[in-house]
Amino acid sequence: MFSDSVDSVDSVTHTQFPIQVLGGPTAVFEYGGLRFLTDPTFDEPGEYGAPGGPSLTKTAPAALAPDDLGPVDVVLLSHDEHPDNLDIAGRKLLADIPIVLTTPGGQERLSCRAKGLVDWESTELRRPDGGTVTVTGVPAVHGPGARESVEPFTGQVVGFVLTADGLPTVYVSGDNASLEAVKQVAERYAPVDTAILFAGAPRVAGLFGGAPLVLDSAQAAEAAKILGARRIVPAHYDSWGHFTEGRDELEAAFRAAGLSDRLDWSRSVRH
Repeated sequence: MFSDSVDSVDSVTHTQFPIQVLGGPTAVFEYGGLRFLTDPTFDEPGEYGAPGGPSLTKTAPAALAPDDLGPVDVVLLSHDEHPDNLDIAGRKLLADIPIVLTTPGGQERLSCRAKGLVDWESTELRRPDGGTVTVTGVPAVHGPGARESVEPFTGQVVGFVLTADGLPTVYVSGDNASLEAVKQVAERYAPVDTAILFAGAPRVAGLFGGAPLVLDSAQAAEAAKILGARRIVPAHYDSWGHFTEGRDELEAAFRAAGLSDRLDWSRSVRH
């Protein structure tokens, strides 16, 4: 079930749809005729902080401005409580999105059309061609250790799996640091066709002894093995000062694991 081999994946799922990673955790892609956006962050570089939380430094702008995105049908928001996952411009954008899928807590806090998903809860989205896309909320833990010991400090987070007839299986990890959570996803969905893995090994002084709050590079490579993923699209590894591992570290980790050919550095051109 956790094999590196992906040869058994049905050929109908082999189509590699384009994904644009815009910086930080923000990516846009079309799936089943619907346009999806992950964790919208479009503010300019500078210092940002969540109430009662640390100040975070954004070091680079997004590759696209919100006005350049075009229509977005669905936002997959792993959590709403940190400015490096949902910032001021991102919150403004949500007002025009037909549906925002996020955590149950996020549903309560956000004033947009948000729906919170608990673990393994699914929602059906109507495709333009008359079919449906199923989005399932999957476990994620925003820090080291058990969820019940982490959430009081970093909050609730959700990942997502997208499935549809004749289309590849897509996993969006969200801000997850738990390989156990990845194993739970793999038990139900492996092999995964495309995994958008949040990485970057973000660390915040005084929190969990400086341990990563999201996958480090070696863990991201291990997650790819666990998922049996054909394609890994890294996200959440640049544009913020507290991200401690970037593209070089990810490439080295995947090379050491013999998985370099799985990496897809999907990127739009920075303006």
